Amino acid sequence: MSKPLSESECKLAVERIQRFINEVEKVIVGKRRTIKLITATLLSCGHTLIEDIPGVGKTTLAKAMARASGCEFKRIQCTPDLLPSDITGTSVYNQKTGDFSFRPGPIFAHFVLVDEINRATPRTQASLLECMEEFQVTVDGVTYSLPRPFFLIATENPIEQRGTYPLPESQKDRFLTRVHMGYPEHEEEVDVLKRQEHGHPIENVEAVLSPEEIVELQKFTLRVHVADALREYIVTIVEMTRRHQEALLGASPRGSIGLMRMSQAWALMHGRNYVLPDDIKELAVPVLSHRLILHHSATLKGITQTQIIESVIHSVPVPIIR
Repeated sequence: MSKPLSESECKLAVERIQRFINEVEKVIVGKRRTIKLITATLLSCGHTLIEDIPGVGKTTLAKAMARASGCEFKRIQCTPDLLPSDITGTSVYNQKTGDFSFRPGPIFAHFVLVDEINRATPRTQASLLECMEEFQVTVDGVTYSLPRPFFLIATENPIEQRGTYPLPESQKDRFLTRVHMGYPEHEEEVDVLKRQEHGHPIENVEAVLSPEEIVELQKFTLRVHVADALREYIVTIVEMTRRHQEALLGASPRGSIGLMRMSQAWALMHGRNYVLPDDIKELAVPVLSHRLILHHSATLKGITQTQIIESVIHSVPVPIIR
């Protein structure tokens, strides 16, 4: 059993996380909750899917977070002709030595942006499964470990369907969270124009953390306490998604683990070494909604995955923690 997180360690974590978020907000205006959700995903050793229309700052957010974290950043622009070896790397024959040497692909970085992931073919999408789940790559029978921290941010445009390949459920389930950016408010968009009047503010983003500090924060997250009653609460919520009359397929046990881990990260971000029921309620939609498959009749009625998760949250009694 790990040692409980001390008050001083909580304060240290909050100071680091706040510094990181403030640095990202030099570029991204009015999206604090989205930034916090993605930061919590990073602390949980998960990956995030940003699903939104073009031009709202998905790629810029990923770049800003990578810069602020002090981590190595690589971008993969998905197209239908992208091959798995273009992502993972390939073995190249060396004529001088007579041996094959491995040339790592862009997946070998701390922060990896997979832009427009639904434009890659299913075969190429599948090459990310091992990377996301096991933090390793296998090429020609040899396994290579990915650097730590390893954080994958994928983006997709849900509106355009032409020339795209919808993510299979197994791939969606590998993403710890799905978040949305949305349009900025009027005042926020005016502020964006002001900040970009004489150049892009991303050039002013500085590294306020190091890879080693992020790994330490990830270890802190694992030491945040989750009461027995809250573990029961999480499992009950997930079970209700499986029994919901409008759901063809509910969330998997991976969803339960993800909701607990995100709740631990959320508690740490707010200076606590224990999880509250409100943490779980706050995170249920971004962690679970993309894992549901609805009946066709529910889709025709306009029912969404988010609505189902919200109805489940309202129907499950909140435990009393003493």
